Amino acid sequence: MYDIIIVGAGPAGLTAAIYARRASKKVLVLEAKSYGGQIINTLDIENYPVEPHISGFDFATRLYNQAKELEAEIKFEKVVDIKDNDTNKEVITNKSTYKTKTIILATGAENRKLGIENEDSLVGKGVSYCATCDGAFYKGKDVAVQGGGNTALEDALYLSDIAKTVYLIHRGNEFRGDTSIIEKLKKKDNVKFIYNSIVTKLNAKEKLESIEITDINKKTSTILVSGLFIAIGRVPENQNFSKIINLDESGYVIAKEDCNTNVAGIYVAGDNRVKEVRQLVTAVSDGAVAVKEAIKYINNN
Repeated sequence: MYDIIIVGAGPAGLTAAIYARRASKKVLVLEAKSYGGQIINTLDIENYPVEPHISGFDFATRLYNQAKELEAEIKFEKVVDIKDNDTNKEVITNKSTYKTKTIILATGAENRKLGIENEDSLVGKGVSYCATCDGAFYKGKDVAVQGGGNTALEDALYLSDIAKTVYLIHRGNEFRGDTSIIEKLKKKDNVKFIYNSIVTKLNAKEKLESIEITDINKKTSTILVSGLFIAIGRVPENQNFSKIINLDESGYVIAKEDCNTNVAGIYVAGDNRVKEVRQLVTAVSDGAVAVKEAIKYINNN
């Protein structure tokens, strides 16, 4: 029997593990993929207090090591279901079933797809969702980035130092990301801005050769590129909990700043909950708050 099982080893989940272990609670962290979550794709974190310049991978690794040093138990298993019983709760993974007093859901969100033909089959063959992961493969080549937020802007900035030309494609007429990044991109001679357009077709034989874009007037054009980096947002990974946890119309867990869900003893932390601001600093804050609430529940029951 665990005191707290944390689903997800991103910043929110690992912070929760650190706070729980410091409170001497028996903790298990379950992660389906790798530790760190989406932050590992960030080349340079500039807005986190005390650490003005650190890569997402280094940040996540430090957080992971800190949790391990505090003897938090971490297993790489995919959670497929959770159950709320009278005397305890159960977390079912693809490998086993674990009993616990409380659960913290910190699953974050996954990359949103364009939903066009050949998108899945061309992943690793010209289509990518992580510029820092795959950008080096496109040195001296022409690439495109689809998106209008900070992730797309950061991807384009990173790729501008690697690729020959970067086409930054946005469906709107102005970007949603930080002005400081936009200004940096405007100073790059090899970055081309394309507004009011989306990628609607991927042309390839064995690998991506070009993309078709469609503008607001339904006019199509073709751009020769070797790589397309898709950065159009994320989808919360809460599908496996929808039978027991209340979600909003977009799939985010409904919870206020105290991180309580509709089920007593089950909490949510990080980007997978309804919130106004989804940043690294708010994710780690959620992790600490969720543990405080879980401990309060344990003590009262």
